[in-house]
This record gives sequence, C-alpha cells and structure tokens, in this order.
Amino acid sequence: MPVTSAPVKQIHLAAHFPGVNNTTVWSDPRSASQIDFGSFVHLAETAERGRFDFFFLAEGLRLREMKGRIHDLDVAGRPESLTVLSALAAVTTRLGLAATVNSTFNEPFDVARRLATLDHLSGGRAAWNVVTSYDAFTGENFRRGGFLDEADRYTRAAEFLRTARELWDSWADGDVLADAAAGEFVRPGAGTFAHRGEHFDIAGRFTTPRGPQGHPVIIQAGDSHEGREFAAADADVIFSRHGTLEDGRAFYKDVKSRLAKYGRGPDELKILPAVTYVLGDTEEEAAERAHEIRRAQVSPQNAIAYLEGYWGRDLSAYDPDGPLPDVEPDLSEGVSKGRAQFRGDRGEVVRRWRALAAERGLSIRELVIEATGRQTFVGTPRTVADRIDEFVQTDAADGFVFVPHLTPGGLDDLVDRVVPLLQEKGVFRADYTGPTLRDHLGLGAPRPASARAREEASS
Repeated sequence: MPVTSAPVKQIHLAAHFPGVNNTTVWSDPRSASQIDFGSFVHLAETAERGRFDFFFLAEGLRLREMKGRIHDLDVAGRPESLTVLSALAAVTTRLGLAATVNSTFNEPFDVARRLATLDHLSGGRAAWNVVTSYDAFTGENFRRGGFLDEADRYTRAAEFLRTARELWDSWADGDVLADAAAGEFVRPGAGTFAHRGEHFDIAGRFTTPRGPQGHPVIIQAGDSHEGREFAAADADVIFSRHGTLEDGRAFYKDVKSRLAKYGRGPDELKILPAVTYVLGDTEEEAAERAHEIRRAQVSPQNAIAYLEGYWGRDLSAYDPDGPLPDVEPDLSEGVSKGRAQFRGDRGEVVRRWRALAAERGLSIRELVIEATGRQTFVGTPRTVADRIDEFVQTDAADGFVFVPHLTPGGLDDLVDRVVPLLQEKGVFRADYTGPTLRDHLGLGAPRPASARAREEASS
C-alpha cells in the first residue's frame, strides 16, 4: 500500500506588545515608549508586513507594588487596550487586533458593545482575550475588593462570555441601524435581549449591529484545569506558556482532547504559546546575544526583587552575585502585590530553588536568570525557522505569540529574516487570503446568529 504522509500544517503567528514583567530591556538605546502611539504603530505595521494573524495587547488594572511602593523595575503603566486598537484599525488593513479585557471588573453590555464596535471599525479583525482577576488588591480600584471568591472567577467569566454572545446574537446578520436616506430601518425585534443568571440579570436592547465576524475571536490564557476547560468550551485561541517540545506536546494533547465533549473539532481551537527569539549569523553569536539579553532582563535589582516576592521579606542587604539568603521565607501575606507568579506554594518554590542553587553553584542572579528563562528560539534564522516548524508539525503548537524584548523594533529581524524562510518552506502564508481574523485563523464563516435571528432569516 502507498505510504501517505500527514498534511503540512500552516503556522499561525501573532505579536504581543511587551507589557509588564522584565521581558523588555529598557536600558537598550533602541527601546522607546510603551505609551507613545508611534510605538504601537511600528510593531503593528511590522506584524502586518510579516502577514501575522493578530496583534495582541495585555491589560493592567492596577500598578504592581513591592514593599508598599510602585514596582518601578517593570512598566509602570499602560493605556486602555481597546482604545489603542481602535486607533490601529485606521493604520492597518488585515492584521487582527486582540485586546485583553477583564471579566471580573467589567460588565457584559459595555464590553460587548466596545468589541462589536472594533469589529465594525476594523472590517472584522477584533479579538477578545478573556481574563479574570483573583485578588482584592486589584478590586480596590473598583470598590469591589474581595467581593468574588477565587473559585467563582471562571463561573463569572463563562457567564460573562455567554451573555456577550447573547448580546451579539440579538441582531441578525441582515439587521441595520435606521437610515432613512437609504430606506433602511431596524427590524422591530433587533437588539432585544434578556439574560437572567447567577452573576448577571439584564434586559434591554443592544445598541450595535452584528459585526463582520458575527462574534469577535475569543482568546483565553490559562493553564489550570479550569482555564483549559474554559478554553475547550468557549475559546478560539488559547494563549499558553509551554515553550519546550515535551511540555508543548503534553499541553496540546490535553487541551485538544477536551474539545469533543463540547461538540468541537481539533481545528476549532488554536494553541499559541508565548515565545521569544534571538537571532545571530552563527549559533555561537546567537547564544552570546541571548546571554547578554538575559543579564539585561535580570538586573541585580530585578534579581533581588524577584527573590523577595517568593521569600516575602526585604532582601535588599543581600548581594545579588552571592548565595541565596540563609533565612527562611515568610509565608504570610508577602511583600509583592499584583503579581500572580508569587501566589501558590512559595515554600515549595524556595525549596526547589535551594536545591538547584546548591547542585549548580548558582548565585541569586544566576538562579533567577535560570528560573525565569524565556528565550525559546535562539540561533541562526534557518535554525529558528526549522525549530518553529518542528513545534507545529509535531503537534506541540499551532503557532506562536512572539513577545519581543525591544519596543518597538523587536519584531523587525523575525519578519525580515525568519518569516521568508517559513514562506519558502510552504508552511506560512505569502499573503492574507481573507479580510477577517477568523479567515486568518482558519475558523471558517462567522458563527450563526441566535435562534431568533435564524428564524427571522428563514421566514
């Protein structure tokens, strides 16, 4: 019998504008503002020139604190994402525009309206990364500190998304706003909705007609069981953090296996891990550059601050190039607020780190560099292109969200030197084949309208 090979998978690429954490090397003279609109334009235009699927903005609803003061080693503030993306819709033509919007401290009507508006303004390129907040610290900005138990955050998020879908579906595809000059008028039932649930009890008329995509693309970022289940049930893209082949394949297999019980096929959810890259003309040059970047990302001050987050103590008297602190961690409230990585079993993390540092003779700074390493793809352009392709063809990912270490020019080398090699291999598009983000991701036609809208359309 003839041997048949598996079809070549097409790679999906996205760009993440660097936000908080120490990814961005602000000391580099090429770094520019994370607030100035020109920075957003440069990175978005580069991504579109590279035929990326979408441009992704994170969200920050409270400034992070360390020992009661603003944590100024990271980005100390960010503008509101949907406002920035609405402006970018005017200077891009095909690039998807993805905003992180919190489901804990917003309301479905407002978020659904803003996303539907972006979908119209961009011609069908809007996406929503649905996230939750676990802490009363962030809630203080909304006078809701601690009102929602952590166990309920995904139940609220699921109902939030379900309510938004009902609002989008309250308009049929043919419904329009009143336009007397054109002889077009709103159908009598268009926009009417009523939702009665545990978290939301609303009814009225939705203001914005159904967008070009029907629903914006839904993204979810979560690695817990609840997060994976939420993505399998409701998301189009899951934004993960698994940067090795082994971990990526395990995550991919687990999440894709959950889709069937929701009546979904494996291609209906794209898995896109967050990654970084470093290029060089030789492997040795790339490795040397990667080492320099990691040391710039983990400055002596950053190393001590990161350790303080896990130790829960002021460690400013310790030498970052010396051994780990000899004191035991304070496992009470801690000294860092607003940083999710310092949750969980900090004592277990400290025990693992002590063992690793002893085994390899690592200083504080060297340990933090090792523990927070994010450089997924390091090498020549050809090596990086081949490695990206290997991940996708062996089911460790459907593509990647690249998080550059420079703002705004951090994607330039990837687009100029790696993307052409992927196109040459036939695994990445030479040009966009459709106008909407759903087209780019291969998600098919827009989702059907609600039962009421379908009935109206068929009558």
